[in-house]
Parts: sequence; structure tokens; C-alpha cells
Amino acid sequence: MNLLLVEDDQMLGESICDGARQSGWHIDHVGDAIAARSALIDHTYAAVLLDIGLPGDSGLSVLRSMRGRYDATPVLILTARGQLSERIAGLDAGADDYLIKPFQFDELWARVRSVVRRSQGRVVPVFTYGDVRIDRSKRVVTKASVEVALSAHEYRTLLALVERAGHVVTRDHLHNVVYGTSSNVESNTIAVFIHQLRRKLGDDLVRTVHGLGYVIGQPTA
Repeated sequence: MNLLLVEDDQMLGESICDGARQSGWHIDHVGDAIAARSALIDHTYAAVLLDIGLPGDSGLSVLRSMRGRYDATPVLILTARGQLSERIAGLDAGADDYLIKPFQFDELWARVRSVVRRSQGRVVPVFTYGDVRIDRSKRVVTKASVEVALSAHEYRTLLALVERAGHVVTRDHLHNVVYGTSSNVESNTIAVFIHQLRRKLGDDLVRTVHGLGYVIGQPTA
């Protein structure tokens, strides 16, 4: 299972990475908000260890952008800011736990295991439409009981449609879910992902509402 560490203190980051590997985790380490957003778009993690005081932007901004994209990856905030108001702000932004620096590494890994267990135990509805089944707890998509491989971008596009099944979702909203509000990418990329989803899961799954966006059908029993 993979972890993402977002920490600008290189020495502390290396120590955490060494400890993670000794505890059996694979871990990626980035030092700023831009790199964190890129890693979260391109990869899937069991949990994120997130510092708040990052160069250029706040870790809370990274966290809010995750939750705005329906990314429910567990987040453990690691910070020297221990005031009650700041802990509340972090939890309200969507953090799963909060650990104040300096901390003991045994406690860090215990908390990581805890947030991962809680996330795996959450009851997440399974979406079905015809012979398409989307298990959001396992991030597995099947068609006619055969698992379908989707890219991270395709999966996020699909999930954003599923979250509002039966309702039109605008292209701008899909763009923000997949890339974040600050990304500058070509305007036709969402159409490409929709085309790929139809190719892999069936032409009738996603319907185009011209001039507005896209809609996925209501789930079936």
C-alpha cells in the first residue's frame, strides 16, 4: 500500500520515509502544494501525511481541493500548529486525524494504520447501471462481471457523474474534479475521457446534453 508524504522539511521527510519503508509501506515524498496536487491526480494512495505550512500554498488548500474532487483518501495532518482553532480548521476541511510535531514515530504509524482501517471499513454504496458495477470502496469497475481498467482521470470523471446520477454535470465541474480549479489543460480533455468511458463501459452509460454537459443514468436495483 502506498502513502504520500507532503512535507517541506527535507530532513524530517527523509526520516518519515525511512520509517515508512521499515514499517512495510511504499511512500512518495513531495515538498510543496503543486507537487502534492499533481501526485494526487496521477496516483492512488492509501493515506496522505500532510503538512499545513507548505511553500507557496497551504496544506489545507490541498486538502480542500481533494475533497472537492470527491477524493476520500484518508488524510493525517502533521503540523507544529497545535492551537485548538487550527486543529478544528483542519478537521473541518476534511482531515481524518491530526498529529502535532514533534511526535513519536510509533504513534505516527499507529495513527496511519488507524485512518486506513477506518477508511476501509466505511460503507460506500455500490453503483450499478445495467451490467456496469462501480464499487467505490474498492475502486473497482466491472462490466458484465469483468473488471475494466480505467485511468485515474477516467475514474474521477466517472465518479463525478455517479455522484450526481440522473442530473446534468457541466464540463467545467468535471474539469475541476479531474484537474483542480487552477489547471490549464486543453478544453477537449473531458470529451476524450467521456469517449473512453463509453468505449469501455458502453455507449448508453453517459449521455451528452448539448450545451450543458453530461448525465449518467439513475442507478438500477
